[in-house]
Amino acid sequence: MSITNELLNTVLREASREVSRKEFLSLAGRGLAVGVAASTLASCQSEGPADAKAATTPTTGTPASEVNGSTTYTSPAGQKVPSSEAVSPPAKVPTALDQPIELEKWKSDVDPQSGPVPTPLPPDKRVGYALVGLGHLTLEEILPAFGECKKSKPVALVSASPEKLKKVAQQYGIKPENCYSYETYDKLKDNPEVQVIYIVLPNSMHAEYTIRGAQAGKHILCEKPMANSSAECQAMIDACKKAGKKLMVAYRIQYEPYNRQVRDMVRDNKFGKPKYIEAQNSQSSANPDHWRHKKALAGGGALPDIGLYCLNTSRFVLGNEPTEVFAYSYSTPGNPLFKEVEEVMSWQMRFPEGVLVNCITHYNTHDSRFYRVNTERGWIHVDNAYAYTGQQLQTSHAEGPAKMKNQIVLSEKNQFAAEMDHFSECVMEDKAPHTPGEEGLQDHRIMEAIYQSAREGRPVKLTEVKGTDVFRGPEPKQA
Repeated sequence: MSITNELLNTVLREASREVSRKEFLSLAGRGLAVGVAASTLASCQSEGPADAKAATTPTTGTPASEVNGSTTYTSPAGQKVPSSEAVSPPAKVPTALDQPIELEKWKSDVDPQSGPVPTPLPPDKRVGYALVGLGHLTLEEILPAFGECKKSKPVALVSASPEKLKKVAQQYGIKPENCYSYETYDKLKDNPEVQVIYIVLPNSMHAEYTIRGAQAGKHILCEKPMANSSAECQAMIDACKKAGKKLMVAYRIQYEPYNRQVRDMVRDNKFGKPKYIEAQNSQSSANPDHWRHKKALAGGGALPDIGLYCLNTSRFVLGNEPTEVFAYSYSTPGNPLFKEVEEVMSWQMRFPEGVLVNCITHYNTHDSRFYRVNTERGWIHVDNAYAYTGQQLQTSHAEGPAKMKNQIVLSEKNQFAAEMDHFSECVMEDKAPHTPGEEGLQDHRIMEAIYQSAREGRPVKLTEVKGTDVFRGPEPKQA
């Protein structure tokens, strides 16, 4: 039987990619070409490309290993360049939008494996956010992070500055009618595009705008610290519960891969039981007129702003609650930055089973953000632990005569995108967030005890809390 190249290419374009050109010709030589063509065409109809076992060309079905890479492409202008047929990697394509496409494996087990491909939802299926406050955090971190979100999108803005509103709205495609002032904030209740309000305001405004947002029928994501006092936190929780809306505090560290890895290692007793933790979060301030240096607006200085990371992360890593605190505070006399708020806070927390946590936070030193978990048989150390990026995780333990030091490298994820997508998931699936208002309330109770200890110069007992992760909701699906 004689088969021309034209006929061969015509059949192969329709046939399953399982049959190579060589196999087809061999079968054709035995007088079976017609049968093969019919059977492979039927196979193509019942089994899609997702079942292919090797990369092939979409036009002729030629396996990648047999593609002629020495062909030439000639442009309309006469320019010639080397080329080849397109090669399509085989893939399994689930119908569900939130399930990743599974591509062929190409790495060996010697190297780290690639994670699943991103699974962004179509824009019309994502949860819409209104951003309240257009300061540093919103403009520098949160709005850009939506570019890495899979389930969240910005749809509205609230600001006291018409100039900022207009420009930012144009930059991020926010409709003019979705721009609000603080006076028109309550009109968000009439905007069906907004499902979540993200509060990114001075601490003194968190309670009011959370309560008003809940009364407007929206779910609330609130920046940390949750408020200026535990009483305000409780009022926020009560308002959201009364309105039947979810409340989450933006503890991004609890969604960040490196800190979650430490949590898992500690809980699994990777190097034995934890014995004590050393934690530090410090940075340098320069503007005495900034709201962070006004007690009425910030509630305090270094402790609630950046020291809170040491406090909350220690609780997160250990999973249980401190029973006692002992603190020391200091502010340099005559420094205009610290007329109203503390410059430094140093404190110790006692946890169950004798675990001690030593923390220090400072508003007047070069930035330093780390913690180390010291265990029975080793230690776990994270540099840049509380930063937006650049976490570095090291461990140390002994093996016979050798002291082993390991650097663990993970894929970085945008912390703001991770926490927003988790909250969007909670809204879509009607479940409790991992860091609800109760988590923020507990931190404020502890911070109030820390301030009391610093004032009185003595240890302060805390209400005993039994159990693990008592104030946290279900684990996020993806960190």
